[in-house]
Amino acid sequence: MYFNLRAEEITGFTSEEAVGKFCWDIFRADLCQKDCPMRISMSTGENLLDREVEITTKHGLKKLILVHTAQLKNSGNLVMGGVETFHHLTCPELEAHKLEAKPFADIVGVSPRMQEIIHSLPVIAASESNVLIQGESGTGKELVARALHLYSPRSKGPFLALNCSAIPDTLLESELFGYERGAFTGAVSSKPGLFELAKGGTLFLDEIGDLKPELQVKLLRVLEEKIFMRVGGTRRITLEARVVTATNVDLKKAMQQGRFRDDLYYRLFTVPIDLPPLREKREDIPILVKYFLEQLNRKFNKRVRGVDPKVMKILCRHAWPGNVRELEHVLEYCFVFAKGPLITERHLPRLESAWVGRELELPLTEGSVSPLESLEKKTILMALKITQGSKQEAARMLKISRSKLWRKMRVYKISDKDFKN
Repeated sequence: MYFNLRAEEITGFTSEEAVGKFCWDIFRADLCQKDCPMRISMSTGENLLDREVEITTKHGLKKLILVHTAQLKNSGNLVMGGVETFHHLTCPELEAHKLEAKPFADIVGVSPRMQEIIHSLPVIAASESNVLIQGESGTGKELVARALHLYSPRSKGPFLALNCSAIPDTLLESELFGYERGAFTGAVSSKPGLFELAKGGTLFLDEIGDLKPELQVKLLRVLEEKIFMRVGGTRRITLEARVVTATNVDLKKAMQQGRFRDDLYYRLFTVPIDLPPLREKREDIPILVKYFLEQLNRKFNKRVRGVDPKVMKILCRHAWPGNVRELEHVLEYCFVFAKGPLITERHLPRLESAWVGRELELPLTEGSVSPLESLEKKTILMALKITQGSKQEAARMLKISRSKLWRKMRVYKISDKDFKN
C-alpha cells in the first residue's frame, strides 16, 4: 500500500512498481517463501526486530538490510495490515562512520589534538623526562602512561600504577616507599614499595593532585635525588624507575590555594600532556565507537556491525561528562540488550544531555521542508490512509494524542483530499 523514497533507493523499484505487488516480488530475499519476517508477524502477531535479510535489487545487486515487521490493528484489535521498515546495513550514513585509524597502544583519535598527542608520544617515551598527564576523569590518562612505557627503553620492565586518591594517607607512604620489619604495628616482615618494585620500568602515579603536603615533600625529594628509604629503614635505595604522574585537578589553582607545592609542580611539569575531554573532540566519537564495537564483539562473541545513524547522532550530541570511559560503558550497556547486527535507539540508556531540546530538531513551522518533517508528513499520511481517514485511529497508531495529530496536520497542510482515494 505504501513504499517510501528510501525504500525506492534501497531496492531500485519505484513506488508505482512496488505498490500492489507481493513483497517477495520486490525484495527477492534469501528468506522469502521460507522464513519471511512479515509472514511470521502476520501469522503470530509478534513484532520482529533486527532481522538480517539479503535482498536482490531490481538491478540484480545483493544488499544486506535490517528488517523490522509488525501487524497494524484497529481499535477493535482487528488486523488491518502489516508494516515493514528496513535499513540498508551498508547505507551511506553508516559508511560515513567506518573510519580507519590505526590505534596507537590502544589510543584512538582522528581529531587534530589527539593526532598531535599520538605523534608526540614516541618522542616523549624515548626520553627520561618527568611527564605530567592532565585531563578529566575518563579521558584515558593511564592509556597514555602505558603507551609511554611501551615505547620507552624501559618497555621490558614492569609497569606499575597507583591511584593516590584510592589509598588512605596512612598507607600511601608505605605503599610507595615500602617498610622494614617493626616499622609500625603489624609490620611483621619487611616489604618493598612501588619505588623498588618498578625497578627498570615505569611507575604511574594517578591523581597526584590529591597527595597530602607531607607526602608531596617526600615525593619531591625522591624525584630530585633519585634516592629513597623504606619506612623505618636506614638503607638508601636508588630509584631506578621512571615516574609518570597524572591528575584531573587544576594544579595551578591548587597551588594558588596552597594545596599543592610549587616546587613539586614544576618538577613534574617538565613535559605536560593535556588530554582534551570528549566533548571537545566530537569528531573522534565515530572512530571510538568503531573501536569499542570491535572489542565488545570479541568480549560478548557477537557480530554487531555498527550503530544506527540516529544513535550516532545522539552519541555525538551528548556532553559525555565521563568522557571516553562513559562512552565505552554506554556501548557495553547496548551490547547487553542488542540481539541483531545494529544498535538502535531502544538499546541506549537515557543520555540526558543528548535528549535535552531534542524535540526542537523538528520545527513545526509553516513552509518547513526539512527531510525529517517530510518523513513525518508521509508517515501521518500513511496512517490516515490505512485508517481510512479516522483521526482517532491514526493518532492511536502513531502513539500521539488526537489534538497533536490535528496540529501537525495543520502545520503540514494535510487535508482530507490528501489521503482519501
